Amino acid sequence: MLLEGKVAIVTGAGRGIGREEALLMAKLGAKVVVNDLGAHFDGSGNATATPAQDVVAEIKKAGGEAVANGESVTDFQGTKRILECAVDTFGHCNIVVNNAGILRDRMIFNMAEEDWDSVVAVHLKGTFNMCRHAAEYWREQHKAGSKLNGRIINTASDAGLIGNPGQSNYGACKAAVAIMAVIIGHELKKYGVTANAIAPMARTRLTTDATPATAALMQKAQDDQFDQFGPQNIAPLVAWLGSDDAAGVNGQVFRVGGRSVWPMKGWTSASRIKNDKAETWDAAALGERIKAEIAKGITKGENLAEIFTGGL
Repeated sequence: MLLEGKVAIVTGAGRGIGREEALLMAKLGAKVVVNDLGAHFDGSGNATATPAQDVVAEIKKAGGEAVANGESVTDFQGTKRILECAVDTFGHCNIVVNNAGILRDRMIFNMAEEDWDSVVAVHLKGTFNMCRHAAEYWREQHKAGSKLNGRIINTASDAGLIGNPGQSNYGACKAAVAIMAVIIGHELKKYGVTANAIAPMARTRLTTDATPATAALMQKAQDDQFDQFGPQNIAPLVAWLGSDDAAGVNGQVFRVGGRSVWPMKGWTSASRIKNDKAETWDAAALGERIKAEIAKGITKGENLAEIFTGGL
C-alpha cells in the first residue's frame, strides 16, 4: 500500500478535511495520530476528546491503527508531546499534516486584538510549532543514519492565496504557512524531508458554520451526484504528498477541490513597467503608467465566489 509502514500526525483530524485525511492515510497503511482539541470552529468552548476518539474508533473498525491526541497546537511543548505520542506509540514519525484551524472573521475595522491573536496562534504558530519539532526530529534521525523521508503538508487557503474580505487574520496566516512550506522544503531537503502546502476548497465547519454565505454555495450534492465540495476530495493529494513516491515534489503549493488540482506558481510578475530614461521615476508619471497597465486587466484574478460557482 502507498503508506505502508508510515506513521502520520494529522492535526485538527476530528472532523472535516482532517478526518478524511486521517481515514484515507490509515486505509493506505499508515498508523495515525489523530490530534484534535475538540473545541468550536472559533476555538471557544470546552475541549473534548470525543471527535478524535470517534475517528480513531472508525480507523480501528476498518482494521487500521490509530491513537487519539488532545494537545493544542498553540502550545510549543504540547506539539512536542504530539510528536512524542507518535514515536512512543508507533516507534517513529514520517508525516506531519498541519490541518488544525479556527476562524474569527471580522472586517479589519471591527477586528479585536483577541480575534487576531487567536487565529495567528492556531494557524501560524501552531504550524510553526509542529514543523519545528518534526524538523529537529528528522534532522537528528538522519544524522544517526535513520532516513525517515519526512513529509510536511501545510494547509493554506484561497483566503491567503487570492484574498477574501473579512479574513485578514485568517488569510495572512494562510499565506504565511504556504510560503513556510516553500522555505522549509529548501531547508530540509538535504535530510530527505519535503514540505508542501495545499489550499483546499471543501465543505467544513469553517466554510459552513462560520460563513453562511459560503455555506449556501457549498451545499451537499444529491446522492446520485458527485459531491464537488466533499472534504474527502482533499485527502488523496495529501496522502500522496506524504508518500515516498512524492520525493521529487518539494516546496510546492497546490489548490485542490472536487476533481481538480491546481499547481501554483506563487507571486509572479504580471508585467514590467520600466522607465525608458536613465533617471529616477517622476511619481506622477509612474502613476499614469501603472494605471494604464492595470487597465489592461493583467492583475485581475479570481475571487472565491467565481471559484465556487464555476465548478471544481
